[in-house]
This record gives sequence, structure tokens and C-alpha cells, in this order.
Amino acid sequence: MMSTGGLITRSAALRPAAEQPPVTTPREPAREAAERELSKPLYHQDDPGLLQRALDRFWDWVGTLFDHASGATPGGALGLAAIAVLVALAVAALWWRLGSPRRTATGAAALFGGGPRSAADHRAAAEALAAQSRWTAAVQERMRAVVRSLEERTVLDPRPGRTADEAAAEAAAALPDHAEALRAAARAFDDVTYGGRPAHAEMYDRLRTLDLALTHAKPRLTGTPS
Repeated sequence: MMSTGGLITRSAALRPAAEQPPVTTPREPAREAAERELSKPLYHQDDPGLLQRALDRFWDWVGTLFDHASGATPGGALGLAAIAVLVALAVAALWWRLGSPRRTATGAAALFGGGPRSAADHRAAAEALAAQSRWTAAVQERMRAVVRSLEERTVLDPRPGRTADEAAAEAAAALPDHAEALRAAARAFDDVTYGGRPAHAEMYDRLRTLDLALTHAKPRLTGTPS
């Protein structure tokens, strides 16, 4: 007689292999095993480098930002591009008109530096610089010649620390026929000295013409009717 326990044991032994219960691994150990396997260098030989991954994320961010902006802009991407072009043109126009931001910070600096020099000295220096096509320095020296000449002729009172704009405004009151040219000369001096703009031969020629014209100009006396 066979016991019930023995019958069950014998039945399990006679069960085909295909019917054996599958071996299962708990979820957490399985995940850890998979992570260990995938962390092997073999699986990462063709991965992009750190810089490439950073660039990919940046361009993904730019693309997402552009998509959102174009979706909120009339005309979509084309409308956004048109707005960007208009903004760039506006910035360029302001830069061309106002010059570099350095001009605002230092534009009130004195016209003359160093020891006193005569108008003739400044003219000679300006001509020598112009002959070498050093137009920025030539424009600066010619503007100093203009102001020094007006001081020598007592059209302007000699005053240390005077700026080009101040000299032009004061001279314009005594020489109203040349007021606009004087203001333009002061702007040119400020642009090349503080605004970072390159000077050129035409700019120097205008200053030279003004300098020569002012040597023959008669200042208006105080109280003289126009």
C-alpha cells in the first residue's frame, strides 16, 4: 500500500520537463542585474561624448522654444523670422546712430590732453597723420586745431577741460554761419574718439575745410543784430 505522500512524490517525478514550473527571479534583483550588464563598456562604445550630449540638449531646447514662439506669433515661423529681422535692423540702426556705449560713459572727457600746443602745431600734426592715412588721429588733431585757433583769436576763452561739444556750442554763438559745421565736427570727434568708429579721408577733409574757413570768418560781436 502506498501512502498519499508517496503517490504525490512519484507523480511529480513522472511529470514531463515541459510541465515544470518556471524559475522566476524577483523584480528588484532582476533590475539590478540588468543595470550591471548594461553598464559594461561594451554597450557604450558608440555613445556621444559629453559635449555632444550637451549640444543636443541645447538645440532641443532652442527648437522647443522656437516652436512655442512661432505658435504664438501671427504667421507662424515666417512671422517670427520677420520680427527677428526687424529687431536686428533696429539694433543696427541705433548702433550706427549712437555709436558704441563707451561714448556715453566717456564722451565728456576733455578735448585737449597733455601740455598746451598752438593751432599751428595741431595742424602740422594733423597733416602728417593724414599723409600716413591715420585718419582717426588726424581728425582728432584737426579738431583740436579748430578749437585752439578760435582760442588764439579770442573767439573762445581758453578754458581747461572744455569738451568738443562745449567748444562747438560756444563757437556757434559767435559764428552762427558755421554752427551746423561746428556741431558736425564735434560729433565726428566724439564718434572716432569715444564711439569706436573708424575715421576716413572724407571726414578729415570736412574738418580741414572748416578749419580753413574759420580762419577767415568774422565773429559776431555781442549785441550785434543778425
